[in-house]
Amino acid sequence: MKISLTSVYVDDQDKALAFYTDVLGFVKKNEIPLGEHRWLTVVSAEEPDGTELVLEPDQHPASKAFKEALVADGIPFTAFTVPDVRAEYERLKDRGVVFTQEPLQMGPVTVAVLNDTCGNLIQIASQ
Repeated sequence: MKISLTSVYVDDQDKALAFYTDVLGFVKKNEIPLGEHRWLTVVSAEEPDGTELVLEPDQHPASKAFKEALVADGIPFTAFTVPDVRAEYERLKDRGVVFTQEPLQMGPVTVAVLNDTCGNLIQIASQ
């Protein structure tokens, strides 16, 4: 058994696709029309056959409330691994990304938290 898909709820799929590809560097894997929305996934450019991240519309009232509660408490929705958090922080800041937490050393792990512009906080981490 392995994880093949995971989701992040987004308030706008077009905006999310632009942010996750053009800013973070993921690559679009699937885009299948499904009525008003799409089955829209991205993958790591380093692992094109790896785990897909579904850019899931947050149309259900529970998903919106969930996202808002996490953001209000400063809790990231998910985390991505990067080779060097400090270098990635600088690269993304130069691209206009807003961070709610600058790089912080926590024992053997360094983390930072960014706003994905789609209603989520996302943690980046490296060991």
